Amino acid sequence: MDFQLVADTHTHALASGHAYSTLLENLHAAKAIGLSFLCYTEHGPAMEDAPRRFYFHNIKNLPDMVEGVGLLKGAEANICDYEGTLDLPEKDLAALDWVIASYHTQVIDPSTKEDATRGWLAVAKNPLVDVLGHCGDSHYDFDQEMVVKACKEHGKIIEINSHSFEVRQGSKENCRSIALLCKEYRVPVVVSSDAHFVTSIGKVGNSLALLEEIGFPPELILNGEYNRFLQVVREKTGRFQ
Repeated sequence: MDFQLVADTHTHALASGHAYSTLLENLHAAKAIGLSFLCYTEHGPAMEDAPRRFYFHNIKNLPDMVEGVGLLKGAEANICDYEGTLDLPEKDLAALDWVIASYHTQVIDPSTKEDATRGWLAVAKNPLVDVLGHCGDSHYDFDQEMVVKACKEHGKIIEINSHSFEVRQGSKENCRSIALLCKEYRVPVVVSSDAHFVTSIGKVGNSLALLEEIGFPPELILNGEYNRFLQVVREKTGRFQ
């Protein structure tokens, strides 16, 4: 596969309450392995011990570049109900560079396939969301084809989360079928580490192996080539010109 990881699009630091490195340590690791961008996506405030709203409101004051690594200031917003409600207000979401929306069992109890599908469809329609996060999680089974088609319609990115293969039961099988639908409908993806410690930055091998197995088109992996990802970043932020 013609691929060079240029950005880790899902990472956490100490502020999450259950990650163990500083943001600066993560940035140094990104630089050491040759990444051009790091997306800093702390958990939204509905997660226990996560930072409060003002943390995300104030994150704009962080620099755009740290030692040559572009810093995208974002969040992993929690989906709080099956209507797609997120735990950050629209004003704050609109000011962020990179917004992932995810289901977490710590925030919302799993329900029916119909409920989870309805929630994802609402997220796909939300213009303030960029990425559907670790949607291979078997706790939230959903109509994959319906949601992938909605992502195509509304310009959303689907995350293939490498960490999920190790911690979320059924994720590999679900990510495979989701990725096959993304291949069929030409929906772009990103591969991510979901790092909670510095040594995991850039560790996306599980995701890449799966995409290679199914012959996934490299041009649809947005963070697999510098200019491809830079174009996305410029469109979303208006910066990094």
